[in-house]
Amino acid sequence: MPELSERELAVLALEAQQWRTAGAKEQAIRERLDISSTRYYQLLNGLLDRQEALAHDPVLVNRLRRVREAKRAQR
Repeated sequence: MPELSERELAVLALEAQQWRTAGAKEQAIRERLDISSTRYYQLLNGLLDRQEALAHDPVLVNRLRRVREAKRAQR
C-alpha cells in the first residue's frame, strides 16, 4: 500500500483542526499548503476514498465520509 505524501498528511492534519473564526481555515490553507481552497477540497475529497488515509486517521476520515454522503443525499 503506497504511503501518504507530506502534502496529503498536511491536508488531513489541517482538516482535523477546529477553526474559531470565519476565513481562518482558508487562510491556513493558503499559508501552510500554498494552494487554493478549491484545490484543497479536491485533494481532501480524493483522500477520503483512499485506504491509506483511512488507516492513518480512521475517525477523521469516517466522519468526513459521513458528512460528504449527507451533503450528496441533500442534493
